[in-house]
Amino acid sequence: MSATREFDYLYDNKEETTTRFVCFVGETLRRFDLAITSTNRFYGKKLVTDLQTGRTAVIGPDDLAEEGYLEHFYKLTDEEAAELRAFLEEIVGPVNFTDL
Repeated sequence: MSATREFDYLYDNKEETTTRFVCFVGETLRRFDLAITSTNRFYGKKLVTDLQTGRTAVIGPDDLAEEGYLEHFYKLTDEEAAELRAFLEEIVGPVNFTDL
């Protein structure tokens, strides 16, 4: 017989999302297999998952501008991060603060 657990939910929502799967290789010959999920959460930022490592980050233009962010989070060299940043700059849109 299993014990009943009670959880203190802070939220529990369902939402329709769109996910783009993309794979590319840059000049560094690093292969990027990404799942980019668009959602209404996170002020319009994208959920970017590296399918090879399973690392997922919430990324907006402010994150792309932060020095060392992609390098640290995805464990990339400076050159690899520059390629990923260049790609994501075309994908990531502006942040939308809808609750202000």
